[in-house]
Amino acid sequence: MRISTSHLQQLTIFTTVLTGGGITTMYCLMQSKFAESDYHRLAVRELESCPLAMESLGAPPLKVHNIHLTDRDNRIDQRSAQLKIPVTGSKTGGYLYTTSFRDFNTNRWTLKQAVLRLREGQTINLLRPPAGATAASSEELAERDDSARWD
Repeated sequence: MRISTSHLQQLTIFTTVLTGGGITTMYCLMQSKFAESDYHRLAVRELESCPLAMESLGAPPLKVHNIHLTDRDNRIDQRSAQLKIPVTGSKTGGYLYTTSFRDFNTNRWTLKQAVLRLREGQTINLLRPPAGATAASSEELAERDDSARWD
């Protein structure tokens, strides 16, 4: 049984389109699962409640981007979650580094680390922001760096 070259080409194109559609669907579903998760929402909520971080980004509007699925900084298992969440405002952007742990008794996630690292190099610890900080220049932010490290 012989199959013509044009039928093979059509089959190849159909398979490629179908595979690409499936991969795109899986990517979108995975990103929506991350965005709906408690550990992701806790981190974004903490960012939104820190006036210093929001002002430094130039937010609102705050744009929370999809995480990079291939980034080795993103690790999630049954009891802990480490995420590197890209965020931007009207002034600048950066990454929100978070660590959360799950309490199996209550089945709730607890945010243990939330650090915003801006493109310019400033670091803002969202769980322990500098006292009385509402507006700060880049130099002031660098001086107040909490030296939180992402390990």
